[in-house]
Amino acid sequence: MSKEIDKNAAIGILNRIMELELAGVVRYTHYALMVFGYNRIPIVSWLNAQADESLLHARQAGELITGLGGHPSLGIGPLLETHRHDIGAILRESLAHEREALDAYYQLLDCASDKDVRLEEYARTLIAEELTHQDEVDKMLRAPGQTETAAESA
Repeated sequence: MSKEIDKNAAIGILNRIMELELAGVVRYTHYALMVFGYNRIPIVSWLNAQADESLLHARQAGELITGLGGHPSLGIGPLLETHRHDIGAILRESLAHEREALDAYYQLLDCASDKDVRLEEYARTLIAEELTHQDEVDKMLRAPGQTETAAESA
């Protein structure tokens, strides 16, 4: 006998995910515009790819919302403008934003676990992607040759 998912709770979490991912689109696009210096081109390309990925994730969340009979939010997650645009600050802000999104994906996993395979697999996939992204950002924050994580060395 399968348990039934709380659709309203799942839709609420998915709307939060959608809003956070849309905020990621804006955030990464802004960051890409504000990068200057010798390493601009590869960093801008990476940031633009992150913006594209955030838009894809928002669309996926929206499709799941409508599939559950819900209404996708027109809201956008919080946007903080620190006016600090050095690469380290951008990466640290990105990491904080990604942690918030990761928390929402874990909430969805808890809501869907053993109740909705589709939502459970979506949450697991996005959790894995977000964790991989956090690892990438952490490695970018490390000094050359530094093996301990940036958090461990802070």
